[in-house]
Amino acid sequence: MLSEIEFRKTIVEMFKRATTTLPSDVVDAIKRSERLERNEIATAQFSCMLRNLKLAHKLSRPICQDTGIPIFFIELGSDLNLNFDLRQALSRALDEATLAVPLRRNLVDPLTRVESLEGQPIVHINLTKGDGLRIDLLIKGAGGENWSRLYMLKPTEGADAVKRVVLFTLAEAGGQPCPPTVVGIGIGGSADAACTLAKRALLRPLDVGNDDPELAELEAQIAEAANDLGIGPMGLGGSTTVLGVHILRAACHTASLPVAIDLQCWVARRATAKLTGGRLEVETP
Repeated sequence: MLSEIEFRKTIVEMFKRATTTLPSDVVDAIKRSERLERNEIATAQFSCMLRNLKLAHKLSRPICQDTGIPIFFIELGSDLNLNFDLRQALSRALDEATLAVPLRRNLVDPLTRVESLEGQPIVHINLTKGDGLRIDLLIKGAGGENWSRLYMLKPTEGADAVKRVVLFTLAEAGGQPCPPTVVGIGIGGSADAACTLAKRALLRPLDVGNDDPELAELEAQIAEAANDLGIGPMGLGGSTTVLGVHILRAACHTASLPVAIDLQCWVARRATAKLTGGRLEVETP
């Protein structure tokens, strides 16, 4: 049986992996963007990013001083018996990781601005069949998170309106979310569900396409138009404003069209752990 000590140890390792090493698909996308870039300032920015990544990995230190806010997506098998409180264990692991990695103490009360862990970390649990366990950690810095947007569009506006509001958001954001960004888009559900879909969309690797042909086409259209904005890396100009666009959708009320946008900065941090043979192991990013 999976013990709480083993569970917390794995979560701490997830924090360390996510904050010090980017997934290979993100690194590859940055390298590809550097090769294709013709703007000298943009090329210099990509070079700095790649040097940053090498130093962070070599020194085992966070890639960015903003170690973000952690968001967990958990697929929990209904037949899996855990002898500890999952949410409490995650909170304890966050405390341990804050000292061990270390993580910057970003979490505060929203009104008093005094340090607080109330309601943290954010956890989304999806019950599945069997006795499996999969944990995905998404780390969001304030630069990208502050440009999260929710639009309640007219139900008849369709895909063109989705494209319009995403491009408007990116143009308004400029360099503030530390581009090139990964754009997560949630379409449908309800106001809160669309926001969760947008964040969940950010978990998909950049080298994995959308299974839905219609959404795949819309992703490609938005990515092309976004890169034509010329915002470029860190907002200093160039041909790469987004590394990718990922969309998830869900059925919604006939009188609604919720569209949520969630931007992930170029430091697109995530980690995954799976229960295999009774052991919870972090996957190689």
